Amino acid sequence: MTILSDTDTAQEPAATGGWRFKVGIGLFLFAFALWLLVPLAGWLDVPGGRIAALTGVIFIANKVLIITCIAVMGKVGFQQLKAIVFGHAKRLAPVATVGPVRHAIGLVMFFVPLISAMLEPYVDTIWPGLRPNLWQVQAAGDLMLIASLFVLGGNFWNKLHALFVRTA
Repeated sequence: MTILSDTDTAQEPAATGGWRFKVGIGLFLFAFALWLLVPLAGWLDVPGGRIAALTGVIFIANKVLIITCIAVMGKVGFQQLKAIVFGHAKRLAPVATVGPVRHAIGLVMFFVPLISAMLEPYVDTIWPGLRPNLWQVQAAGDLMLIASLFVLGGNFWNKLHALFVRTA
């Protein structure tokens, strides 16, 4: 009978070039690619009940595939995959402070979609047909509002949060 020491049970370093890591990445991508079946089913005019059932099946299959991905890659490989994915996501985080010009541009980007959305019903009542009713314009306004939050930086998030804190 032999007793294993700590060095015998140490985990092996992550092999990013190994077949297990590559199969794990394939499972990881497949788990999220399955969600593309939902809009495809809508485009093919599948009945709503079947789309709901498909969504439930994909939700469960997604969890099973992620667990299988972790099992195939191993803990070290999955942690390395998370580091790769979240390493790219950290670059998207807003900076803490921004300059005055960027702040002014961000405020314009923030308030123009909000003000135009508030005024639309009144403009349509007072002057029908003035405003084009295009979903592309609506989507551009929504994207501008979301982009403004990144342009305004991290301090803006804190200021926006402080609006909802009574003691701030």
